[in-house]
Amino acid sequence: MQVPAYVDYERATSVEHALALLARYGPGARVLAGGHSLIPMMKLRLAQPETLIDINPLTELDYVRLDGGELRIGALTRHAGLLGSPLAGAAAPILHDAERVIADPVVRLWGTVGGSLCQADPSEDLSAAFAALKATMVIAGPGGERTVPARMFHTGPYETVVAPGELLTEIRVPVAPGGGSAYVKVGRRAGDWPVGAAGAAVRLDGNVITSAGIGLTAVGAEHFCAAEAEEALRGAPATEESFARAGRLAAEHCRPVTDQRGPADYKRHLAAELTVRALRRAADRARGPGRGA
Repeated sequence: MQVPAYVDYERATSVEHALALLARYGPGARVLAGGHSLIPMMKLRLAQPETLIDINPLTELDYVRLDGGELRIGALTRHAGLLGSPLAGAAAPILHDAERVIADPVVRLWGTVGGSLCQADPSEDLSAAFAALKATMVIAGPGGERTVPARMFHTGPYETVVAPGELLTEIRVPVAPGGGSAYVKVGRRAGDWPVGAAGAAVRLDGNVITSAGIGLTAVGAEHFCAAEAEEALRGAPATEESFARAGRLAAEHCRPVTDQRGPADYKRHLAAELTVRALRRAADRARGPGRGA
């Protein structure tokens, strides 16, 4: 039986308390939320924190609400909570698309949105979804709060800008009329990490694309996005020709690698095809009810 090494345990009761505990225990401390990644790594001794700081009592970080022109999601919101939120489904359908294909119902009941983002897996679904939405991350630390664009949140595989002593507390998604979004994924089996996936968020004026966001995961896209494809879409008509061009650009600028989930050439093909599918569905949703599922 594999068991973790000895570790001290603290239970935080508020954000301020969690930050105080992080300051007290230093770089050897790790935050525990859902634990679906951390606990298996501890069992394998791939992670050996000296102290676990349990933030599950922080109900103040479990919410989905509209505030002005933003959808605000607390970092401790469970995947099932985000999937079940009518506000999230109406404001950003891409989030429901992504949550439906993340793991299984048991994992979604306990795993958290913030935990998934901070794990920073290169194949993480929500990282691509929030990149497409051009979301903003709110990070609390000893000096107060700071905000970081979602596209600058990850600094590399399994690395983020969250420093020791800091805590991701909220994700903010801009919401405006005339927008639609979607997420599509290919995996080896239901609930698995993607072989490739793409998310898109567009705003239309008539049939003209006024803004576009494209998120990619598992295909080696820098910052989980396809900036060149987005640029090509601005001011273009929302047509199959425009979507196909964006798909080609997305594929050209990603850097997939061959691994147990598939060869690099196949993943590059998926980057193009899934970008087109996501854009098509997002545009249908932007045009109005009944145009996209």
